[in-house]
Amino acid sequence: MTISSAHPETDPKWWKEATIYQIYPASFKDSNNDGWGDMKGIASKLEYIKGLGVDAIWISPFYDSPQDDMGYDIANYEKVWPTYGTNEDCFALIEKTHKFGMKFITDLVINHCSSEHEWFKESRSSKTNPKRDWFFWKPPKGYDDEGNPIPPNNWKSYFGGSAWTFDEKTQEFYLRLFCPRQPDLNWESEDCRKAIYESAVGYWLDHGVDGFRIDVGSLYSKVVGLPDAPITDKNSLWQSSDPLTLNGPRIHEFHQEMNRFIRNRVKDGREIMTVGEMQHASDATKKLYTSASRCELGELFNFSHTDVGTSPLFRYNLVPAELKDWKVALAELFRYINGTDCWSTIYLENHDQPRSITRFGDDSTKNRVISGKLLSVLLVSLTGTLFIYQGQELGQINFKNWPVEKYEDVEIRNNYKLIKEEHGEKSEQMKKFLDGIALVSRDHARTPMPWTHEEPNAGFSGPNAKPWFSLNESFREGINVEDEQKNPDSVLAFWRKALEFRKSHKDIAVYGYDFEFIDLDNKRLFSFTKKYENKTLFAALNFSSELLDFEIPKANSSYTLAFGNYPSDQINPSSRTLKPWEGRIYIDE
Repeated sequence: MTISSAHPETDPKWWKEATIYQIYPASFKDSNNDGWGDMKGIASKLEYIKGLGVDAIWISPFYDSPQDDMGYDIANYEKVWPTYGTNEDCFALIEKTHKFGMKFITDLVINHCSSEHEWFKESRSSKTNPKRDWFFWKPPKGYDDEGNPIPPNNWKSYFGGSAWTFDEKTQEFYLRLFCPRQPDLNWESEDCRKAIYESAVGYWLDHGVDGFRIDVGSLYSKVVGLPDAPITDKNSLWQSSDPLTLNGPRIHEFHQEMNRFIRNRVKDGREIMTVGEMQHASDATKKLYTSASRCELGELFNFSHTDVGTSPLFRYNLVPAELKDWKVALAELFRYINGTDCWSTIYLENHDQPRSITRFGDDSTKNRVISGKLLSVLLVSLTGTLFIYQGQELGQINFKNWPVEKYEDVEIRNNYKLIKEEHGEKSEQMKKFLDGIALVSRDHARTPMPWTHEEPNAGFSGPNAKPWFSLNESFREGINVEDEQKNPDSVLAFWRKALEFRKSHKDIAVYGYDFEFIDLDNKRLFSFTKKYENKTLFAALNFSSELLDFEIPKANSSYTLAFGNYPSDQINPSSRTLKPWEGRIYIDE
């Protein structure tokens, strides 16, 4: 491969070409039958992961934590949560991952920590403690008629209600954009930032990790003074803080400082990958984050495509959307890097998203497998670092008809309680909420990994264990590793082929540029071209259960069918009609 001077984004890097497999440790593999996944369980399945054709693993937070938010509330950055094992178990896992020729990415959760962290315990001990300003403390705005303290501003927690928690000891509120026991760290304090870098970043670099996925990396810089947010939801007392917390005034400075720390800390030549969860940002801001010359982040996750069909005021209120909306939003992931020194990501699933077949395909018994393969064809043909999430390679779907009481997510439980108190259990608001969580709750991705069809725990835990979360019943319908490994037509078998295709055509599949939609307004067809030097890739994907005609651009070109999700003996490459949920990739060189 040669780097085009007009396309600096094609400068090859391991982390650009890697396919990265995300592991949710609680739900991956339980090695000791206590109902929770663990480090030794992950180690026991590395051969399976390697066999998929992936290049790196990213493990969601495994640090010591009271688990108010499934480990995203960290009490000690330098200690593995004992339920997951010991630090030595983790170091052994890093070493074994490297022996398999894969990289090890860990989660970096440094916008907030747990209220059980020693830093916060010191901070809340008195108003004069040296670590007081490591968090955001404010006196009440006043008191209501019943003498209850009023929060300092109108910011809304991402998990519902006020973003402030009152602390009786010092009679002040602390800011927590997420759970009540998840206080936000104050990045305006230089001492706080230095401690974060040393404990959360340096410790793990010293133990051999190859990169970091950076949780809510756009929230570290709040507008000084923490004023009220503008009113965007007239029906709520609490308003989104995004205008004052998202991509804030010093955010780029902070990321450049952390990047310098990483480069100075690593002495063995490792090139450390960083991928930031940046929620929403303009293309101009995304370029600032990921320009190689600026030394901030390697790449970022954007939410535009996963938010399609949901209300910006409340994610669980579903709104009408068409395929065109999703096509445009998905392209926002990578179009901004064209002709720049920036980079980005491709993904449909992670620990915060539902299952993509239910969300974007057709999870019926008839079309689950073929639409799952279609999504795979789409993903491996797009430019950027590809991320897949545990169970996605099996074609896992959302669980069905669960009562709200079975959901584990703190966000679901908080919002259910608030809606029930404010509107009632039989209200229209509650009905919309329940419809919304059935489609887009992140709990759909958090059920234990189905390794076999064995009752009752599908090989995740032994038969006498009680898993921490209910299993998706789909393991009984063939959605499990053991059954799919035996079936050459399974979604799992197809994912292996898809990743082989991506590697063998990495120039145009991974690095392709000049992406252009074809027939953008088509409500069933997702079609595009992109280029790399003298090559052109053309994709035609049928997002419907009906036959669909398409046209190949520039009919005089010598396009060859290179990949698709139907068996080759069922397809006529010269046909211009797609079968239901069929996807084809043609290459002209």
